[in-house]
Amino acid sequence: MTRTVVASATKEIIIGFDQPFCVIGERINPTGRKKLAAEMVQGNFETVKADALAQVAAGATMLDINAGVTAVNPNETEPPLLVKTLEIVQGLTDIPLSIDSSVTEAIKAGLETAKGRPLVNSVTGEEEKLEAILPLIKKYDVPVVAISNDETGISEDPDVRFAVAKKIVERAADFGIPAHDIVVDPLVMPIGAMGTAGLQVFKLLRRLRDELKVNTTCGLSNVSFGLPHRHGINAGFIPMVIGAGMTSAIMNPCRPQEMEAVRAANVLNGTDPNCQEWIMTYRDHKPAAAGATAAPAEGGASSGGRRRGGRAARLSAG
Repeated sequence: MTRTVVASATKEIIIGFDQPFCVIGERINPTGRKKLAAEMVQGNFETVKADALAQVAAGATMLDINAGVTAVNPNETEPPLLVKTLEIVQGLTDIPLSIDSSVTEAIKAGLETAKGRPLVNSVTGEEEKLEAILPLIKKYDVPVVAISNDETGISEDPDVRFAVAKKIVERAADFGIPAHDIVVDPLVMPIGAMGTAGLQVFKLLRRLRDELKVNTTCGLSNVSFGLPHRHGINAGFIPMVIGAGMTSAIMNPCRPQEMEAVRAANVLNGTDPNCQEWIMTYRDHKPAAAGATAAPAEGGASSGGRRRGGRAARLSAG
């Protein structure tokens, strides 16, 4: 059984088909958040701290850490800011972290700073990226997110995206990196723009699980981009992708409706033994009033769709 081990200085978690779904908190990402970006540039990390604590309280398994505040001189500005952000978050929580950057020097600085065994987010199928990132993955012995696009961009053909994922897994093997340390992002398309996006990703996830035997992740809210009541779509999407083989997602854990879907899928998938986590979370639950969302209080709410902007920016970054 494929198992991807991620760890902080004191806590280890496993991403795997026989494990509870791994929720990677997306909130510490200034992409599309002008206020947060401005704060971070000014050295103000109060929102970072609040978002870290809120996501942990809401049930995040890991936290994604991104410091891409500007497209101007990112090779100079991003590494020190990412280091500072990692240091602050590591001082607040012991859950494992994901180092999220398209800047090689920032990833290197993050790996020198992060304690334990962080996840690196990410590498694409572009040769330049493979040659820059994979040696770091090998040197620091950490897992990496592999995004299924290459020099030709993002294909709407799921077979092409599978081929890119396979290429990354094979190139990683050339560096001595095992497949269990590759977490593939098959790239979820917006269902509002492509009506077959759901069917495509379900098929692709099964192939990645059965043929490449790799763990998977995605920017969850991409699927609902452009639609009203996005969190209803996201909540419906979660158990379906888990059933198809997805083992983690970069998402907002402070959305109770979506976390309910994760926990319910864990129960039904057999990864919440004896329904223990479900019972502990919802045993005092009371039905909401008519028209309200039925869910326990789980931290603050925030607008969805962050990951699409962040991922789009990453894919276009040099």
